[in-house]
Amino acid sequence: MNVSDLVPMSIKGLMLDPVSNSPIVVLKDDDEKFFLPIWVGIFEANAIALQLENITTPRPMTHDLLRNLIAQLDARVTRIVINDLKDATFFAQIRLLIKNGTGGDRMLEIDARPSDAIALALRTEAPIYVAQSVLEQAQTITPENAEESQEKSKDWFENLSTEDLGKYKM
Repeated sequence: MNVSDLVPMSIKGLMLDPVSNSPIVVLKDDDEKFFLPIWVGIFEANAIALQLENITTPRPMTHDLLRNLIAQLDARVTRIVINDLKDATFFAQIRLLIKNGTGGDRMLEIDARPSDAIALALRTEAPIYVAQSVLEQAQTITPENAEESQEKSKDWFENLSTEDLGKYKM
């Protein structure tokens, strides 16, 4: 996947879906042109919330363990990419650079759930990207009402209050 096909994103916040009570992580690009809500599991939302709130646990959580393991192997997460959307399920990849003392560094791409990839990206300070094709697919709106629907969605995400975002209860 070409870097030009990737949109840099950051976390706008975490919230609960008012209908299903499921956690949602909301990603946004720098210009706030794109908003991407991803429904995640309770444990993954907790891992993301802990890192967003800079809460240190007395023992390493799973994503902390993974970060520590990667560091001990003299590797680093160079980026995570939400690279696919199939049947309303997002897919992601974690890109790892593995250092080799002799100069033969290796790049690995490991499949992951977006929630795990995001939790790891937060812990390793790796950039988060979304494939342009995924953003296009996520726009599940019809051509007749595309502009109006896009505006409503954008307004809804832009007008989320701090009470809606970042108030995810662990």
